[in-house]
Amino acid sequence: MTTPAADFPNSLLGHPFCWPLNAPICVLPLRDAGYSIGLLAVTSACFGLTVLALVLVRTSQDVVVREAEYVPTDLMNYTLPYVVSFMGINYHETDKFIGFCVFLTWMFWITHKSGQVLLNPILIALGWRLYNVTYNFPGSGDAYKGRALVKGYLEPGRYRQWPVQDIQIIKP
Repeated sequence: MTTPAADFPNSLLGHPFCWPLNAPICVLPLRDAGYSIGLLAVTSACFGLTVLALVLVRTSQDVVVREAEYVPTDLMNYTLPYVVSFMGINYHETDKFIGFCVFLTWMFWITHKSGQVLLNPILIALGWRLYNVTYNFPGSGDAYKGRALVKGYLEPGRYRQWPVQDIQIIKP
């Protein structure tokens, strides 16, 4: 994939903004507009599904959080391979584009197998935080350690949660 700056023809920099958009002189300022807009639509749809899935999760199981430690670096470490992979790839270099798709498939598979498929970096922007937690279930003395994806901040106390893969979803 190309970066927006590489996909934008510099010859259009001096042109005035085109309004109304259906005017005959209007030109979409992207070299590979179909690919760019198509992938933007797919990305937007996935973003919408992520938000919808998190809204629809109904936390129904009580847990008592004994300790909660915020883990800020996990989500950022997860994004580093994605940032690096966007450098220098365009749609006309088929070999690199296929390699990029294989890389993303590989990253998804690893993430899914590690039980962390929900750790999407966009969740930071939506106010979700990852915590290492020590918790137990009400009426049980057994303590468990795990990870929790939390909307907002988490302090020790009683919450309702729902486990997804190896991560508890908590909405305080």
